Amino acid sequence: MKRKDFLAQVGIGAALVLAPVCFGSLTGCKKTSTPPTNVDFTIDVSTGALSNNGGFLVKDRVIVARTNSGTFLAVATACTHEGTTINYNATNNNFVCPNHNAMFNSSGAVTQGPANSNLTKYNTTLTGTMLRVFT
Repeated sequence: MKRKDFLAQVGIGAALVLAPVCFGSLTGCKKTSTPPTNVDFTIDVSTGALSNNGGFLVKDRVIVARTNSGTFLAVATACTHEGTTINYNATNNNFVCPNHNAMFNSSGAVTQGPANSNLTKYNTTLTGTMLRVFT
């Protein structure tokens, strides 16, 4: 058997072995969308992504965003459809999943599917330049 044929056979064999993992169980290749609980952390917003309106960052599976008006939002990062990490869209003041374009408003409520449940929202309190994000 030629090397090329051998490698092709190995590739097909690997695909057959892995297929049941992804297709036999609907959760086998699915990312987790379980939101974090007991969230309580502090971020210095005087530097970095949150120092400017429209910026956002991800910390401990929470996406923290600074709106164009300067207020802060915090929601779970995992899209409730398939667990993909969402992004913040400052122009529309909403959260968007890059995987299937699910959209959530600034409070984490679904505004466009395929997601059908809201993101978990967290509290924020700003003291000076320190932002506390908590449940």
